Amino acid sequence: MFPKLKIHQTLLAPPLFWLLIFFIIPMAIVIGYSFGLGGVSSGASSGFTLQFYKQALSGMYLGIFLKSFGYAVGATVLTMAVAYPIAYYMAFASDRTKMIIMFLIILPFWTNFLIRMYSIMTILGDNGLVNNVLMQIGIIHEPLKLINNSFGMYVGFVYWNLPFMILPIFSSLDRMDVSMLEASLDLGANHRQTFMKITLPYSIPGAVAGIIFTFIPTLGNFIIPEFLGGTGNTMIGNVITSQYLQARNWPFGSALSTVLMFIVMIFISLYIRYFDPTKSKNMVNF
Repeated sequence: MFPKLKIHQTLLAPPLFWLLIFFIIPMAIVIGYSFGLGGVSSGASSGFTLQFYKQALSGMYLGIFLKSFGYAVGATVLTMAVAYPIAYYMAFASDRTKMIIMFLIILPFWTNFLIRMYSIMTILGDNGLVNNVLMQIGIIHEPLKLINNSFGMYVGFVYWNLPFMILPIFSSLDRMDVSMLEASLDLGANHRQTFMKITLPYSIPGAVAGIIFTFIPTLGNFIIPEFLGGTGNTMIGNVITSQYLQARNWPFGSALSTVLMFIVMIFISLYIRYFDPTKSKNMVNF
C-alpha cells in the first residue's frame, strides 16, 4: 500500500513539479555544462574539468564581477534614495492619491522593456529632450554626454528598479498604525525622533525586500549596459550573453553563470539567516 499523504503534502506537489521542471533541472544542466560536460557542439569536449571556473575567477573576469557588484550596489542605493520618499508619501496620502501613484508606478510594465530603453536613449541622447531643453534655456551650449557612460546606466537601473523598491516599502508603511505616530508626538518626540523610532523600523522589512529585488536583478542585467552603458561599462551579464550567443562557449558561459548564482545564493542565505522581519517590530520603542 502507498503511504497516506497529508493534505498539505498533496498541495505542495504541483509547485514542486514546476520548480523541478523550470528551475532545478535547468540549473543542473547549466552546472553540468560548466564542468565541460556539454560536448563539442557547445564549445568543449566531453569530460570533467575545472578549467572554466579557473578562467571565470581569473584577473580580468574577476574584475568584471567586482565592477558588476559595484554597479549593483550603486544602483540599489540610488533607487532607495528615490523610492523611499515616494513610498513614504504614498503611505500617508489619501486613497485616491494612492491609486493614482500606484497606477503611474505600474504603467511602464504595460510597455515592452526594450521600447522603454529606446525611449530613455531618445530622451537622454545628444539631440534628446533633456539636451534640447537645457540648450534652449541657455544652461548649456553643447549637448551633454548622458548615455554610453555610467550616468546613463544608473538612470536606466533606477528607472527599471524603482517599482520593485517602492512597492515593498509602501506595503510595510501602509500597515503601520498611524496612532503610534500621534502618540509619539503627544509624548514629546519631534518629527525626526518619531521617524527614527517608529516609521523607519516599520519600513525595514519592505526596504530589505526592495534591496533584494533590486540588487540581484541588477547584478546580472545585460540589457541596460548594452543600451546605455557603452563599450567601457561591460557587466558580467554581457559577458555571459556573449559567451552563449557569439563565442558559442557554453561551458565557460555556464561557469560564469554558476559563479553568479552562487553569489546570489549567498545573499539570499544571509537574508534568511540574519534578517527576521518580525524582529523589526521590537525596534519600535520610545
